[in-house]
Amino acid sequence: MTPATLLAWHRKLVAKKWDYSRLRRPGRPPTGPAVKALVLRVAAENPGWGHRRIHGELTRLGHKMAASTVWNILNQAGIDPAPRRTGPTWRQFLAAQAEHIVAADFLHVDTINLKRIYALVVLEHGSRRAHLLGVTANPTGPWTTQAARNFLMDTGMNIASIRFLIRDRGGQFTDALDAVFANVGLRVLKRPPHVPKANAHCERLIGTLRREVLDRTLILNERHLRRTLTSYLEHYNGHRPHRALSQLCPSQAEAGPPRPIDLAEHRVRRTAVPGGIINEYQIAS
Repeated sequence: MTPATLLAWHRKLVAKKWDYSRLRRPGRPPTGPAVKALVLRVAAENPGWGHRRIHGELTRLGHKMAASTVWNILNQAGIDPAPRRTGPTWRQFLAAQAEHIVAADFLHVDTINLKRIYALVVLEHGSRRAHLLGVTANPTGPWTTQAARNFLMDTGMNIASIRFLIRDRGGQFTDALDAVFANVGLRVLKRPPHVPKANAHCERLIGTLRREVLDRTLILNERHLRRTLTSYLEHYNGHRPHRALSQLCPSQAEAGPPRPIDLAEHRVRRTAVPGGIINEYQIAS
């Protein structure tokens, strides 16, 4: 037996005497799935928040947890816990800048003799007002640029309050068109390829035009399409309710909601537009 062996035995005896592992309590409980889901939800809804900001929000709600736990949850989910992860989503950007955005896009219509014609429309995100810039069978770059010039000269839209124009990358939208809008202070944002949600409001307008009027009408020619769209957009801006405007039409949203009345005490008059496709209702005088 060597002295080293004797000392090793002694160390083991000392370690065994002072071993309290059997008395240890369980460690910190794991974070619940609901809390993890909440952390990830807050991170997704607020791209600019880092783990410290998210931790502060949970603390404000009354949930006690370490900031390092939030960091680990984000890191394990593949999300950068740093404050600057990604920019805002298109949905967040459109919602935040709605008052300063207009969007432009083409819609196509096949006439009764299968000739395809195009209409260029513009939608104001904030007020939900829609405008028809023109109708043509040959939407070239010069035609689109001239239609934009005419619109900017004739429209009653408050250009000073607009900052962005969203458009797609079609060949009709040229650098000359961008220059026309840049001259009045608008910054042109080109929609990413195959991402219609980047111009979601204008896509929704085009869908509404198809569902409510174009799919229910046989279009004869350019003149007929222009007259039909002009009539419908008057209804769209002056009568059709919008959920984004608390079920008011754009004209009512600008002038203020109507005075509350009891419909049982009034007669309601119906007017068919355009061409009897859609009904409008007004209080009979």
